[in-house]
Amino acid sequence: MLEAGEDPLYIARRMIRFASEDVGNADPQALQIAVAAMEAFRFIGLPEGNLALAQVAVYLATAPKSNAVYTAYQKVRRDVREVENMPVPLHIRNAPTSLMEDLGYGEGYKYPHDYPDHFVEEEYLPENLKGRIYYEPSEQGGERDIKKRLENWRRQKRERERR
Repeated sequence: MLEAGEDPLYIARRMIRFASEDVGNADPQALQIAVAAMEAFRFIGLPEGNLALAQVAVYLATAPKSNAVYTAYQKVRRDVREVENMPVPLHIRNAPTSLMEDLGYGEGYKYPHDYPDHFVEEEYLPENLKGRIYYEPSEQGGERDIKKRLENWRRQKRERERR
């Protein structure tokens, strides 16, 4: 594309999109590397900047791939359009004034850092979306660890519900 005369910054923008949409959390560094390549190109220009773009192209081509974030975002977009907008649950609302505090803002909020593993079982979605799961990580690259973490939290929740 570079040799055919395509705008190098257009190529950089497309690779940034690719890093988010097609690589995603399977390799979270891909986005940083793509942005760094764009900045390197802006800094040194043609023809030397082409190598930065070529480097990120190779990195992205060989990175583990996952579109789980993209898929989750599409589900969220659908719900925003199709599901009734409900208020933010009171327990996660900030209460900067005494009136808000009196209205119950922040009441019952569980601060995750006060709990083991900085995890707390708490619902953050509005009532009509309660229990909805949007992000379903793959087994690819870094998402494998995210998936294990989420499964562990869900298992803990199920065990507490049985008690």
